Amino acid sequence: MPFGEDAFAAVMASLGPWETHPSLAVAVSGGADSLALTLLAARWARARGGQVVGLTVDHGLRPEAAAEAAQVGLWLAARQILHVILPWIGEKPLNGLQEAARQARYGLLRQACAQRGILHLLVAHQREDQAETLLLRLGRASGLDGLAAMSAVTALPECRLLRPLLEVPRAALESWLRSQGQEWIDDPSNHSERYGRVRLRNLAPLLEAEGLSAEALSSSARRLGRARVALEQGVADLSAHCLELQLAGYGWLAPDPWRAAPEDLRLRLLAGLCRMIGGGIHPPRQDRLERLEAELFTGLTARRSFDGCLLTPSRGRILVCREPGRVGAALAVTGARSLLWDDRHSLTLTGEGGGRIEALGADGWAEIKDRVGKNPPPRLAALTFPALKDAEGVSAVPYLRYNRAGNAALCLANAAFTPARALVEGGFVPPTRLVSVKNGTISSPFTDCQPGSVQAGRGKRNGLAPQAPDPERDR
Repeated sequence: MPFGEDAFAAVMASLGPWETHPSLAVAVSGGADSLALTLLAARWARARGGQVVGLTVDHGLRPEAAAEAAQVGLWLAARQILHVILPWIGEKPLNGLQEAARQARYGLLRQACAQRGILHLLVAHQREDQAETLLLRLGRASGLDGLAAMSAVTALPECRLLRPLLEVPRAALESWLRSQGQEWIDDPSNHSERYGRVRLRNLAPLLEAEGLSAEALSSSARRLGRARVALEQGVADLSAHCLELQLAGYGWLAPDPWRAAPEDLRLRLLAGLCRMIGGGIHPPRQDRLERLEAELFTGLTARRSFDGCLLTPSRGRILVCREPGRVGAALAVTGARSLLWDDRHSLTLTGEGGGRIEALGADGWAEIKDRVGKNPPPRLAALTFPALKDAEGVSAVPYLRYNRAGNAALCLANAAFTPARALVEGGFVPPTRLVSVKNGTISSPFTDCQPGSVQAGRGKRNGLAPQAPDPERDR
């Protein structure tokens, strides 16, 4: 039967569990892919007592963009679907504009979800997008993680990023829209050979003649994704035996069980640990990571700096903490507010008055170390803890449960370690039994579909909950 609501419902079932009345956001540019996703998602949600809001980002980069966004709003209004336009306000960079626009788009979409309390953000990457992603990353000599391409499920700090259409061809979506009498917008950038994706798209007939069809490439990406999940599961299991992570954002590595693991698991655990604690977004360079792994394998004898972390041997273990010289800058604060400091700590201030948030530092530690109770944390780690300071010195350090007697009206009431990236990524691969969709027809029913999910811990931006793995684009 042709691709449509039943097939879409089966995919959505595989991406659950869902609330009783699901509320979804869909990134909709007005192109065929995103418009089809919005209409399908709206029908799916309404059948379950939920609702959908379409989110259109207006980058302001093309003169016709505002009119296109308004047209999307008219189409959705005619189908009783909520629609919000999110403008990208501010100066645009002269260099790296495409990457900046992508980051701005996802930032605006995620912010909109957070403001509306929406837990699920759907984007319309489909089979050809997945195939193009694999080819682009192959051209960059990517490893297994890159060649696994895009995930059906990604946990973000604000919501889940879902790609229900990864197994669906573009032609099937266009055919379904025609059956609904729905027009769409054809973005001219989708035909500009300035972009690598378009050049690959134009080569598709030649590639398909050599067996490199979108269907074959997408299947390869899915299989590589399964391999990636298996490795991530191995890292999660290894971490349970050799890591002791602390809520304040540092940890201890036990070398012996770590050395007993296969080399790739050792490397992956080190990369994830240093990225999480050091505050990085991207994995460390492989050559540098391999040198660090070799040092630790033979026995680290001196303190070592690596990607924003300090690794320090201590009593048979290795302390891994933030490098004091790399922490975030001091931040002036006034009145009650919530903020993210050093890209790793979510802070809540209450009351009134002013002060500054900065690392505790050596002077701050010397000031309060005798007043933090028994079993204090390692000094090196404590130096990087967020502290509220004022003219009198250290006012509060939540991780040390320290509040100065006679504290000012402004109080640093809470701190939570919320790194940008996880120790172990989660929910990477799409369901392994998605139906084959070819020429607009599904060849078998969706049965027993379960998305891959490997997470060491869950929750919003907690120490082990991942952010986005560099999403490619939405259509």
